[in-house]
Amino acid sequence: MGSEAVRLGRLSPYQLRTVFRAIYPDVYLADYAAPSLRTRSIAAWLWSDRRGVLAGLAAAALHGSDWIDDDQPVELIWRNPHPPVGVITRNQRVEPDEVTRVAGLPVTTLARTAFDLARQLPTGKAVARLDALMRATQFSIEDVLLLAKRYSGARGLRRLRAALPLVDPGAASPKETWLRLLLVDAGLPVPTTQIPVQPNWRLVAVVDMGWEKYQVAVEYDGDHHRANRRQYARDQDRLRKLEELGWIVIRVIAEDEPEEVVRRVRGALSRRGCRDT
Repeated sequence: MGSEAVRLGRLSPYQLRTVFRAIYPDVYLADYAAPSLRTRSIAAWLWSDRRGVLAGLAAAALHGSDWIDDDQPVELIWRNPHPPVGVITRNQRVEPDEVTRVAGLPVTTLARTAFDLARQLPTGKAVARLDALMRATQFSIEDVLLLAKRYSGARGLRRLRAALPLVDPGAASPKETWLRLLLVDAGLPVPTTQIPVQPNWRLVAVVDMGWEKYQVAVEYDGDHHRANRRQYARDQDRLRKLEELGWIVIRVIAEDEPEEVVRRVRGALSRRGCRDT
């Protein structure tokens, strides 16, 4: 807090004005420092007079979850209806056993973080966030469901119950989650994620998702696969080895139409004798 630093003699009012900038009321950051999500999470907690509990995506990031941008709003469970820009306050009940400490900050537990994300986001986005959280740090689905019983009147429980059965920590990116859900929603058999292909105990590849029984794999190719020439060469060598072993590999890029992706995957499974397509 700026006023606290001046009162304790750590800074002069002149230094506070000229070397720092306010990012929230009475919370300052050095002019040269970039406001990362973690930095803004600390700042938001200080703004709450150290009384708020970090929640939502801010909590997920502190628990180690990836794919969370630095410009995401910081969520705080705290009774203040007038947060500054970049902070969301939620006047919600939170019990002591739903709060933990991460890097010295009060943060919702993994189960409470998952509970909130699953209720607040549309199902597809919720599953992507929960996949990333589960990939970073395993949490108990049963613990999340116990919170649903504790808060039986909470908003979004229908969303939560739709999202939880779909959580799979094998998704290495939100796009992989999207791809998996696309296939499931199309009525295809649920794919297994992160399948190791290791003939004679020698690991050749780990495919994003697929059906080992039918030797059909589906992989999402992000931009880095094409922009990095060395990565591209490795991918081509890996693809050749998989095909030599009898695998059909369906590669998906951002420009592909969802219906076309489903058609290609359904056709590959049918050719391999799958009747559940």
